[in-house]
Amino acid sequence: MMTSSPSACIVLKEGTHIAKCVLMPGDPLRAKYIADHYLENPVLFNDTRNMLGYTGTYEGKEVSVMGSGMGVPSMVLYAHELYTFFGVEAIIRVGSAGGLQDDVHLRDVLIAMSASTNSGQLISYDLPGYPAPTADYGMFAAAVEAAKELGVHTVAGSVYTSDFFYHPDTSVNVKAKAMGLLAVEMETAGLYLEAMANHKKALSILSISDHIFTGEALSAEDRQNSFHDMMEISLKTAVKCDF
Repeated sequence: MMTSSPSACIVLKEGTHIAKCVLMPGDPLRAKYIADHYLENPVLFNDTRNMLGYTGTYEGKEVSVMGSGMGVPSMVLYAHELYTFFGVEAIIRVGSAGGLQDDVHLRDVLIAMSASTNSGQLISYDLPGYPAPTADYGMFAAAVEAAKELGVHTVAGSVYTSDFFYHPDTSVNVKAKAMGLLAVEMETAGLYLEAMANHKKALSILSISDHIFTGEALSAEDRQNSFHDMMEISLKTAVKCDF
C-alpha cells in the first residue's frame, strides 16, 4: 500500500493509515468537525492541499473521514486514489442537496439509490450506451435499516448530479423534476461510477438543506440538526457493513 498517491493529493503522515470505509463530505473543515464530534481518538492522516483526513473509531469500528472537494472531478480524483492506492473498500458521501419534488422537504435525509448526471464522466468508459451510476445495495439496505432504528424520516430514490452550480439553462431543474429525480447535488454520480469501475462499494446520504422551487432554506442551526441525523445514519451504516 502506498504512503503517497501519484498525484501527491494524499500523503499519509508517518504511522497513520486509512480505514476500509471512508465518509466523505465535500468540505474538508466538515471532515474535521465529523472527526472531532463523532469519532473516538481521531488521528490526522492527511492535510495535503488542506484536504483533511482522519481515522478514528465509532462504536468500536474503525472509520475514516476525508473531504472530497466540490464537483465530480474532485470527488473522482480522491475516490479513485482511495480505492486504488490505499485499500479503501467503501465510501459514503455525506453532504447537502437541493430538493426538487413537492414531497421532498427541508431536513429530510435522502438515501440515493442512483444518480442521473450531465457529467462527461458518464461517456468515458467506452461502454455501448451509458452506464447507470448506482449505489451498492448492501450499503443502501443498511442505511435504510439504520434510519428506521434511529427513527429518522428518510426519502430514497434517484438524484441529479450536475457539473453546474449555476447552470446556463435555467429550465434544467424543471426537467429533472419532471423525470422524478428527488434532489440536485454535485458529486454522487461520479462516486458511484468510480466505485463501479473499481469493483468497490459506495453510497450517498444527503441532507435536504434547501428546496429549488419553494426557495425555502435551513438556517445554520437547522442545518446542523439535519446534519446530525445524516451522520448518525452514515456511521451506523459503516458499522453494519462488513468491509
